[in-house]
Amino acid sequence: MRMTVLASGSKGNSTVIASAETRVLVDAGLSCRELMKRMVLANEDPAALDAILITHEHVDHVAGLSVLARRLRIPVYFTQPTHRAWVRQMTPRTTMTYSKWLDHVQKEKQARAELEALETIDPAGGSPTALQFAASADPQDDDALEATIKRDPASLPAVQYFQPGTSFRIGDLTIAPFTTPHDAADPCGFVFESATESIRMAIATDLGYVPPNVRAALKRIDVLLLESNHDLEMLKDGPYPWAVKQRVLSRVGHLSNHATAEFLTRDYDGNATFIVLGHLSETNNVPELALLSAEEAIRERGKLLGNRVLLAHQSQPLPSICL
Repeated sequence: MRMTVLASGSKGNSTVIASAETRVLVDAGLSCRELMKRMVLANEDPAALDAILITHEHVDHVAGLSVLARRLRIPVYFTQPTHRAWVRQMTPRTTMTYSKWLDHVQKEKQARAELEALETIDPAGGSPTALQFAASADPQDDDALEATIKRDPASLPAVQYFQPGTSFRIGDLTIAPFTTPHDAADPCGFVFESATESIRMAIATDLGYVPPNVRAALKRIDVLLLESNHDLEMLKDGPYPWAVKQRVLSRVGHLSNHATAEFLTRDYDGNATFIVLGHLSETNNVPELALLSAEEAIRERGKLLGNRVLLAHQSQPLPSICL
């Protein structure tokens, strides 16, 4: 299995999880063009993606979702409340007469026809390759695709629903979603396990704290992407308005370096080969502080010294972690 963090931070989040037969993208928090660029840089073929999974509807997790899903023609997996919340934030709140509705339907048909014309197919008739996607991602193509999105911004090739606490399958990946405490409609994290390999990977970010269900979900994980969002003193002394500081510090906000270290010291089972610290705030954290805090927590428990701590970045992909 392989985890490739394309971006992680307050400005955008996206991660590829791949098994021998299946590849999924967790969140699409950058523009379509930037996501395609980063996948190519990380040697991840966009055409090989089987689906997109969404943790919650905040913009740093869904900014490029519509364009990317429609360009790749792949399904998007949400919880039903998250999908409803995303549709509401994507759909302009306007009333429509019957004649305008008929005109809207006609424009939808035209948009679908334009989208089909944009599809890139290789000379042999197969799926587009990563290089073809990179070559086709020029401003004119993107402008045309974004024009179709504007006509129907919440339209996707296919939507699949899942429920936290109930596992489901995509290809040879078993995916176990779990509820997370965050100020979104129905936020969740994921545990991924290959049907052919005894390897488990997990993504747990956007957590106000680590409740019992999350602690239980993060047992026996081989690669763990865990939030370490802010330094408490930097946040308290920083430029955010007091209301925003209260939100970040709340039980539906984000994990601090201290809270992450506390989890690693008290509740973490020590199983992971790699711990990836993610969703670091560029305003209220410093990578060195997050890393030091986590490494000190591990040093306090001697049996965890085999764990390697890595930092995910906002500005560039993290080299793929393969097990």
